[in-house]
Amino acid sequence: MSTKNKLPHYGQNALPIKTIGLIVNPVAGMGGAVGLKGTDGRDIINRAMSLGATPIAPVRAEAFLSKLKPVKHAVQLIVGAGSMGENEAKSSEFAYEVLGVRKKETSAKDTVAIAKEMVDAGVALLVFCGGDGTARDIQKTINMNVPVLGVPTGVKMHSAVFAVNPQAAARVVIRFLYETLPLREAEVMDVDEKAFREGSVSAKLYGYVLAPYEPHLIQVNKIASPMTASELRNHAAIGVYVIETMKPDVVYVIGPGTTTRTIGDLLDAKKTLLGVDLFYNKKIVANDVNEKQILEATRGKTVQIIVTPIGGQGFIFGRGNQQISPEVIRRVGLDNIIVVATEGKLRSLESLRVDTGDSNLDAAFRKRKVKVVADYKTEYLMSVE
Repeated sequence: MSTKNKLPHYGQNALPIKTIGLIVNPVAGMGGAVGLKGTDGRDIINRAMSLGATPIAPVRAEAFLSKLKPVKHAVQLIVGAGSMGENEAKSSEFAYEVLGVRKKETSAKDTVAIAKEMVDAGVALLVFCGGDGTARDIQKTINMNVPVLGVPTGVKMHSAVFAVNPQAAARVVIRFLYETLPLREAEVMDVDEKAFREGSVSAKLYGYVLAPYEPHLIQVNKIASPMTASELRNHAAIGVYVIETMKPDVVYVIGPGTTTRTIGDLLDAKKTLLGVDLFYNKKIVANDVNEKQILEATRGKTVQIIVTPIGGQGFIFGRGNQQISPEVIRRVGLDNIIVVATEGKLRSLESLRVDTGDSNLDAAFRKRKVKVVADYKTEYLMSVE
């Protein structure tokens, strides 16, 4: 059994006290399951809530703190007030100091102000729970003054500052503080959310932060697929093969991406590039659906899920397709998941990754291999981390 993810044992008196800053963006990720592709701006947050979105940042923050407990006796937290970290530190029974003022509604200004105070307080590491928008707010505030680590909580996470999941974030923190992990300059990227919702990915580099580096536990920035002639041919060959193997009277839940969009193009159906769509008997029956719509449309039916991994990162669930939630995946079944990826994309990946938010489901993925269609009648089995 691999030991790279195991934590060493730490004695009560063996470690010096270290101070960690923790900022939680309480609305990060709320737009994912309801299909809004982000929560930048109060109007979008309100819309997400009206669609039934529930906060996920507190759950992710507590999952991170839970795995940090082996060094709890040697950690002093400095946290944002109320929902920006204090609530999670209190429920996890860590020693903590509070910065800022409790508010019913928080904003990017609160993140910026608290991050600045944490730098002034001399934290050894600043950990935040959020997405690319939160990473941008922190980057423009602290520059290279304090190392930063992101607990992935948003919908879009293109930046190279995030751990692969909350549990991995805790392992990185422990190894950085007590085993001297190296630092590197990590890119902070973000996309224009308005353009993103309209089907256009306009990613921009906003700057760099210093971040602990552990290649198995930290994700790289998202890598776009090159649109070469061979890549386009590969897309088409995958699409033709998937269509040929589609079964009658089966609902196909097809995730975002250029590879999956080619399936829609070959069926003369306008599939959304960055959304999740439903197909039935080779016709599109619903565009840009959210979790609730998927569950309603698939009740009592045979279903398959088709997704493509994030370039360079390998995530098939938990990045940009949170509409395909743990409940959806469990209903469909792991045997009914098909991954599609070009040969070029696969060459950049050692394995696939999942970060569904359900640790038991993630563990179930890691016990098996997933079928990947890489060309016409060309399939591989790949492991999942």
